[in-house]
Amino acid sequence: MVLMLTTSATLSAKTILVLGDSISAAYGIPADAGWVTLLQQKLQQQGFDDQVINASFGGATSESGVQRLPGLLKQYQPDILLLELGGNDGLQGKPVPYITQNLRTMISTAQASQVQVVLLGIKIPPNYGSRYTEPFFQQYENLANEYKLVYVPFILAGIAENPALMQNDGIHPVAEAQSMIVQNIWPVLMPLLK
Repeated sequence: MVLMLTTSATLSAKTILVLGDSISAAYGIPADAGWVTLLQQKLQQQGFDDQVINASFGGATSESGVQRLPGLLKQYQPDILLLELGGNDGLQGKPVPYITQNLRTMISTAQASQVQVVLLGIKIPPNYGSRYTEPFFQQYENLANEYKLVYVPFILAGIAENPALMQNDGIHPVAEAQSMIVQNIWPVLMPLLK
């Protein structure tokens, strides 16, 4: 990490914490090719001094996020939380109200610490049928409305429906798709940085 002299720009620099699962942890690709690293690079290219911290790991669930978030908030004191969790719960078929409650707990915990939350929505494959997948997807919009959050409806929009942009498992995007994830997030994140 490079220490910089404090200027008016660095005084206003924000810390962005990414709390996610394997999609944010660059599963199956080099870590420096993942979207979180590309987001940090884009910030620097655009002249922002903001720092991105990636607290994501493969297999992370909404429950693990609830357990880890208080410690992460204390350790890093972020200004913005990019919350990308729930996908593994969905793949495990956990009840949507259970997932929603865990996401609600994380959102309210972050907001209690004056952290702005950006909710990153996710869709899961249709294995469980629309009676499960539709409420699962809808919970992100419902939470965004409930807590007045900026949110990305689907972090893999424009990616998941293109097999060439997905790894063989059909769940994780390839390296070439990572910049598209940044493009999906940037329009809602950018206004929070100014």
